[in-house]
Amino acid sequence: MTIDANPAPAHPPLAEITRVFGRIGVMSFGGPAAQIALMHKELVEDRPWLTERQFLNALSFCMLLPGPEAMQLATYAGWRLAGVPGGLIAGALFVLPGAAVILALAMLYAGFGQVPAVEAMFLGIKATVIIIVIQALLKVSQKALTLRLAYGLAGAAFLGLFVFQVPFPLIILAAALIGAVAMAGEAQAAPPPPVSHSGTAKTVAIWAALWLLPLVALYLAAPEGLLTQLGLFFSKLAVVTFGGAYAVLAYMVQEVVGDFGWLTTGQMMDALGLAETTPGPLILVTEFVGFLAGAQAGGFALGVAAALVTLWVTFIPCFLWIFAGAPYIEWISAQPRLTGALNAITAAVVGVILNLSLWFALHVFFAGVSQVSLGPLLIWTPEWGTLLPGALVLAALAAALLLWRKLDLLIVLPIMALAGLAWSLTLQPLFG
Repeated sequence: MTIDANPAPAHPPLAEITRVFGRIGVMSFGGPAAQIALMHKELVEDRPWLTERQFLNALSFCMLLPGPEAMQLATYAGWRLAGVPGGLIAGALFVLPGAAVILALAMLYAGFGQVPAVEAMFLGIKATVIIIVIQALLKVSQKALTLRLAYGLAGAAFLGLFVFQVPFPLIILAAALIGAVAMAGEAQAAPPPPVSHSGTAKTVAIWAALWLLPLVALYLAAPEGLLTQLGLFFSKLAVVTFGGAYAVLAYMVQEVVGDFGWLTTGQMMDALGLAETTPGPLILVTEFVGFLAGAQAGGFALGVAAALVTLWVTFIPCFLWIFAGAPYIEWISAQPRLTGALNAITAAVVGVILNLSLWFALHVFFAGVSQVSLGPLLIWTPEWGTLLPGALVLAALAAALLLWRKLDLLIVLPIMALAGLAWSLTLQPLFG
């Protein structure tokens, strides 16, 4: 692959940027890898809007940031083409189609989620989610685990989460520090471009105010209110979501289910299954969580308000990171210690996703799961007598369709929903 260092010649009008990124937003199914590939085709291959080097440098930068890297890459591309207006258009259009669909699905789920037929279909989707997470684990591990230290970081991250209950942010911070020291690459001769630091400070102040002032208003109006709690929690989540949505899901589930009690484990599984079927970043699962928490606490009106608060504090920080950091991308991409930190975080994410895989599997395959205390250890343990044969059969079917037949996820999910319904109507009564 030839990497062109020359600047991209095109400066498209905002109307054309809106059209192209609107199409990207509607077509952005399949997770970050598919979304990044789609943007590469649209912005580098089909149009001379970004050079290969610009695209790759921006992607590396976005992977260093918390939050959804594909959405941030889209925002950067829009900023590169037309400044802040272009970045706003590109980033918003990457999120809004999926957000609208998630809100509609969350409303339907809140209204009909307890119907037996719907619950049966979601069993098929939950079984599929296990295989999806295992797919993510395989893909990330192939790229990340190339050094002995990387294997050690992955193992330590898994044990820290699954056995010792170490907070997720501490694991990411420790991995970054180790990588910056022990996994730094070769320095590159690339003098940093001139950047206005006063302009950066102004940008940070504006976007930090947009992010935090609504939280201040909520806190002043109702310090213990649900909207305030949601805003504060998902603001914290926006700062620690390194490694993609899969990496942070275990941390989010622990807080949402265990500490706050906003949703049940089954509802969280359903939320992820729905998010997998929609365009846009998978972290839109936070919108579903916000809506359901609000709807269960105070009806659909509070649910919509909670969804909007959750969306705001999840994605406004992404604009802050990009608009403040984009002018520094050429400099950052040449720093070996930052590259080492990124490589270490990616290795630790393998252990995080393995923890998530086991957590999902236990809660789907067994009706009863509890935490057993062994001295300083706290381990999730299934009640073996509560094994659900249907979940095992459905997971095997999902594995055959996704891993063996390699069918598209958008085909597999409806098949598995119907398979769950068929199981409940035919074979499940035989197992009691």
